[in-house]
Amino acid sequence: MNSRFLLLALLTLGGFSSLAQTSVKKRPLTPRDIYRLQTISDLQVSPDGKWVAYGLSTVDSTKDKRNTDIWMVSWNGQESVQLTNTPEGESKPRFSPDGKYLSFVSARQGATKGQIWLMDRRGGEARKLTDLKNDLEDYVWSPDGKKIAMVLRDVDYADSAKTKVRKPYVLDRYHFKADVRGYLENSPVHLYVFDVTTKKLDTLTTGIYDETSPVWSPDGSQIAFVSNRTQEPDRNQNTDIYVIDARKGAAFKQLTTWTGSDNSPAWSPDGKTIAYLRSTASGNFLMYDQPVLAVISREGGEPALLSKTLDRPVRNPHWTKDGQAIGVLIQDDRQAYVGQYTVATGKLTKLTSGNRAFSDLEAVSANNWATLMSDPQTPPELYAVENGITRRLTHVHDAFLAPLELAQVEGFTSRSKDGAQVSNILYRPANAPANKKLPTILYIHGGPVSQDEFSFDLTRQLLAAGGYAVVAVNYRGSNGRGIEHTKAIYADWGNKEVLDILGATDYVVEKGIADPERLGIGGWSYGGILTNYTIATDTRFKAAASGAGSSLQLSMYGIDQYTNQYENELGAPWKNTDKWLKLSYPFLKADRIKTPTIFMAGEKDFNVPSAGSEQMFQALRSLGIPTQLIIYPGQFHGITVPSYQKDRADRYLQWFDKYLKPKTT
Repeated sequence: MNSRFLLLALLTLGGFSSLAQTSVKKRPLTPRDIYRLQTISDLQVSPDGKWVAYGLSTVDSTKDKRNTDIWMVSWNGQESVQLTNTPEGESKPRFSPDGKYLSFVSARQGATKGQIWLMDRRGGEARKLTDLKNDLEDYVWSPDGKKIAMVLRDVDYADSAKTKVRKPYVLDRYHFKADVRGYLENSPVHLYVFDVTTKKLDTLTTGIYDETSPVWSPDGSQIAFVSNRTQEPDRNQNTDIYVIDARKGAAFKQLTTWTGSDNSPAWSPDGKTIAYLRSTASGNFLMYDQPVLAVISREGGEPALLSKTLDRPVRNPHWTKDGQAIGVLIQDDRQAYVGQYTVATGKLTKLTSGNRAFSDLEAVSANNWATLMSDPQTPPELYAVENGITRRLTHVHDAFLAPLELAQVEGFTSRSKDGAQVSNILYRPANAPANKKLPTILYIHGGPVSQDEFSFDLTRQLLAAGGYAVVAVNYRGSNGRGIEHTKAIYADWGNKEVLDILGATDYVVEKGIADPERLGIGGWSYGGILTNYTIATDTRFKAAASGAGSSLQLSMYGIDQYTNQYENELGAPWKNTDKWLKLSYPFLKADRIKTPTIFMAGEKDFNVPSAGSEQMFQALRSLGIPTQLIIYPGQFHGITVPSYQKDRADRYLQWFDKYLKPKTT
């Protein structure tokens, strides 16, 4: 191993030990701590199971950006080694099958495209392996280490003019725009095989369809992949599993025929079967769905649906090394746990439990897994799960947490006006008096199909550090409570979710937690949309922060990325105008809103375009309701520039403080 990096790692571990022994005066979390928070991603286990590689993202405050480097931690947790350290950053670490090398993707040396680099995992300089002209979307080593399957996007020649002026976008697709990618012309992604020795690149697939998620068969003869090959893929969410011989000119074979979604293929160690995720529903629109674990023969046929009766979403399927079971992550009522299905019997064994959330999963050996785990007091760290026992591997966040005094977090269940039981999470400020009513903010999650979990939530912790009780509501439409709970809001937005938000509000008021005269509400994306719905329904909220939301839903048709959803769920606007107008009530009844509201959006958001926030800002401004509009330059739906993330947190606190805290003289 590189002795310099190893020495730094050991010194760092020693520093953690010294820090733990030193008494540190605790302080509240502040928006500036955003610059200190690191992020672990993309864990990969070495073939011998002795090391786990991962990406570690840190903030470079001088450049106002995040940079990711590649690290490794030993399976016993005793050694931590930084493998890369460049200003360009690296991603997608992958071990070579013999375990001697680690590959990664980087646009080093002024490259305009990400290339695959290869380095000896024992140390030394990396060497560039590829010189690709296409955008590299994904790659995976063949079992013998001689080839690499790649997913490459067709070259876009629109920017090739010598004047550097892009040619006009020529659009004829049904789905013609998407957040981050922008306007969508016809540039599909295809499969290629790269020979590591000769550097020859062979084309496996061509045409108008996308092919993604390649996985090699254990004998290296075939590649399984995912594709939507319906007549017009933009009009549905169908995908199927295919297999193709790993050679130029080979024909592919379709394995699955479900008209819903089949994805995330994983070969069994003996190569006889493929595990994958299948949607519950078979329609063209699958937002309110949850994936089911399925297994199918490599020859096709009828799949076995292992988690069909679980009624919870499963993800990240991985076979155990002995091929007897499949590990998955399962979301269940504010928790996310590691489960393991025995293939022969279909029996589910729950390997972890408790108020915490697991994400990412990689097999190490029989019944042993590498995973990321977070709880309300700890950002995600790498853990080993050995025969159901968790063991921490990394201590990335020790220095971040050492000076901080965080909120106390607990779950509670509220009852909505129509009798629905709703699962929620409460954040109490550290050292808040037990019997004192607190100014309270309901911070609403987006999605809507997601759930607030017992995991580290920076935004809610920041609001709690500002002296607020903070409530997270898993309103109907969230997942983790069964598919009927998720589907309850189908074509009925702003109704049951608002009942659930108000029911949770009533609960914290009745229990003496919230001061009824100092209530606030906020959220981002669908959380911003629900903020608008709620303040148009109930005037008790004294302040609101609506981020990346919309209200005049009729005006979103054709300017966001959800046309397929709209036409399947609501019907075309010219055919079902009354439905569209009904769902647009926060804007059309804006004169009912009395809540001072700050609106925020990313300038380049194609998910929920800034027009949604601009319209509501203009309405409240015209009505004389205190309001502000914040547009973050160059940002998409997710705000990624660190200084903008800090600015957003600062503005949340300033806005809520202005209206929810008594003025002192």
